[in-house]
Amino acid sequence: METPYSDTVMDHFMNPRNVGEIENADGIGTVGNPACGDIMQMFIKIENEIIVEAKFKTFGCGAAIASSSMATELIKGKSIHEALKFTNEAVTKALGGLPKVKRHCSVLAEQALRRALANYYQTKGLPFPTELKTDDELEEDHE
Repeated sequence: METPYSDTVMDHFMNPRNVGEIENADGIGTVGNPACGDIMQMFIKIENEIIVEAKFKTFGCGAAIASSSMATELIKGKSIHEALKFTNEAVTKALGGLPKVKRHCSVLAEQALRRALANYYQTKGLPFPTELKTDDELEEDHE
């Protein structure tokens, strides 16, 4: 059967990586898209400013699950400063592309990570990085 999804998208949908929660996570980010019903939650564990573990829980379509899975794979081992530069385009590219109507799934992955990072900064009492875009700015960038 012909599908609009790459083999990589299908692999991450059928065999998602890093599913679940991190107990005592350093950052948790939750986002949802009321238009499509996707809900994504990302958990990060940080040691010495490096993301040593990332997990997710997603309720949504195959593209949302694949985007969450790929995002967690891409950020593990990265510094929090590198993670601040993480974009939905990186997820889409690593997945081998997404149909235009499903690109919002990669945006959700970016938003979930940014919220997890914001949660980390907030709970540590650290100044909020100015390069951390708001959800509204992310939506405008990716419309």
